[in-house]
Formats: sequence, structure tokens, C-alpha cells
Amino acid sequence: MAADKEKEMACAGYQHGPPWVFKGSALYQLHLVKASTARAFVPRDLRLVEAFGYTLGGMFLARYHDSPAGEFDELVVIAGIVWNPPSSCAWAARVLVNSIEACRHGRKEVGLPSHVATFSKTEAASLGDKPLVKPNSFLNMLGIGSTTSKQGNGREIEISETKGSSTRHLCNISLPLTGSHKNHKWMGPAIKMSLPSFSGRTEDHPDLLKYSCQVECRVRPVKPARIWSPRTTEPQEKSDGKINSSGSNVIDDLDAQSQSISVLLSRPIFALEFSSLRMHVDAPKIVVPHCKKKKVGYSST
Repeated sequence: MAADKEKEMACAGYQHGPPWVFKGSALYQLHLVKASTARAFVPRDLRLVEAFGYTLGGMFLARYHDSPAGEFDELVVIAGIVWNPPSSCAWAARVLVNSIEACRHGRKEVGLPSHVATFSKTEAASLGDKPLVKPNSFLNMLGIGSTTSKQGNGREIEISETKGSSTRHLCNISLPLTGSHKNHKWMGPAIKMSLPSFSGRTEDHPDLLKYSCQVECRVRPVKPARIWSPRTTEPQEKSDGKINSSGSNVIDDLDAQSQSISVLLSRPIFALEFSSLRMHVDAPKIVVPHCKKKKVGYSST
């Protein structure tokens, strides 16, 4: 009875959607990810968009000051781009949030591989001369900056996954302090765009799903952030070939976490800063994989 009431309260914020509205700021960074790394996350019946052994993945690092789950941080690790005619969409390898409510919603309602994590913010300068990350021009838009700073100083976010009483360190992301938005002469143009994504093929949602994020924000290009992790073990080049009941490659959680780090440590190519972000997330819809459509077509002739 108490558990049911707790669950009811946890989803209360999301009952006012869809669409669910998130307001805040973000860094959207694209990387060249090895196709062999990305395939560990992508269902076998979907085609990875790749060229010369690479696909386009990366990360979406956001700080929401207003959302159905209140204030929280989010890191979406994007494995790559997946093609299911007539459209191609991003595929999330892992989603990390410091909100139990947001994690549950991601898993139960959107079919995302969401996990609870901690986002610990510290002064990068206080960490000494460790060669963690290279400075970039990502602003203090995640709610961790100050209005004044010295050149070269920055702040660092240490992200660790939590499960029960155990914690596993994932990565560190260094963010420079370049002052408040009021001190910037140019924050970029105001734009509207759609960020479509596939999801599903999880225990909670075995079907293939598609949802879209309608984004309104000020956007400008920034130097890509570089990410550091103490785990430098080589990722597996291939999955073991086994397929689970939902059609995805079999990959246990520890391997999935390791592969996610490989995505984050892959080569960044460019990044966009989203400020004054307002994002509408639509409810996911079930999508029929293209290969199944073909089979249906053949059987009817």
C-alpha cells in the first residue's frame, strides 16, 4: 500500500503531459564513434548509419531548472544514428539522471536505458595538475558557474552511477568558467528544431519506439568538451552474437557501462551550446522495423 502511494507520488509530475516540458540549458556534442562500439547497443534488425567504420554519436549534457521531475541533471550517451526507413534517428546507449522520478519515467514510459547517477561539481583548479581534460568554451549554463572567474579556471562534473548502496565512477567532464550570460555579447540565434530518437527494446518496452524532442533555444557553436575516465580498458569490438527476446544484442550492464565510456571518449567533432532551452518531449509511438515490413510484404504476394 505504501509502495503504491510512493509510486503514485513519483509519477505525479509527469501526469500533466505529454508533451512533457523541460526548461534549462545543455551541451549537445557530436563524436565520431566506432561502428563496432555502437553496434553493441543497437538492435540487430536496425541498420547503423556508418561510413568508413564510424557513426555519429556523442552526448547531450543538460541541466533542467524546471521539468516534471523538478530540477535535475541529465547525461545522454548517444551510441550512433540508426536507419529505419523512411527516417534515421539517434540511439541512446545510456541515460544518467540524478532524479529517481526522471529515471523511472525514462525506463517505464519512454523505453530508455536510464540509470540514477550523482553529478558532483568541483573546482577543476583545486584538483592540481592532473591531465584530466582540455578546457573548452562551454559556459556555466548548467547552474554551476559564477559571474567572475580567472582565465583558465574551470569546474568539473564527476559523474558516478548509483545502484542501491554501491557507486561506480563513470567519467569527469571539465567546464570552464567564462562568466554569466549577461556578459556575453552574442548568445547565438533563437531557433526551433526537432531531435527525433528511437528507443525501446528493453525489458520494460520490448517494442521499437520513436519519440521526438521539439527544441526552442538560443544556440551557438562552442569548442567540444573533452572527457576523462580512469577506466581505459579496450572496448569489445563485437558483441557475442547472441540476441535476447527483444531482438537486441546481449550485453550485460557492466559491459554496457564500459562501452558507454568508450562512446564518451571517442573523438569529438563539434558542439553546440543550448541556452534558454525549452524542450517539449512527445510520448513515444511503436514503430515497426523495416525488415518486418518487408517480410509482411513478401508473405502477402
